[in-house]
Amino acid sequence: MSLNAAKKKHFRSIGHNLNPVVIVADKGLTDSVIEETLRALNDHELIKVKLAIGDREIRQQVISNLISATNADLIQTIGKVALLFKAADKPNPALSNLMRVQG
Repeated sequence: MSLNAAKKKHFRSIGHNLNPVVIVADKGLTDSVIEETLRALNDHELIKVKLAIGDREIRQQVISNLISATNADLIQTIGKVALLFKAADKPNPALSNLMRVQG
């Protein structure tokens, strides 16, 4: 799904107050990290992922691989944190970061 600039700006404003729910560490992008990211995206739709990786190029490659593996949209990266979005098939109003902010 292609997001326009206004939608991305809105998501960035929501994401500002979020804490990372997935952390990618020394072992890199494992199957369990991908599964947890997919679960978090399905529950929350908009999530922050922290990448505890020092090398900037490797970090960017991991973000690209994670986006490909989860079929999510990259909203923004700041330092070692990436903001990802993936619309849920059936969003849960109690869990979705988008629905909780609106309602």
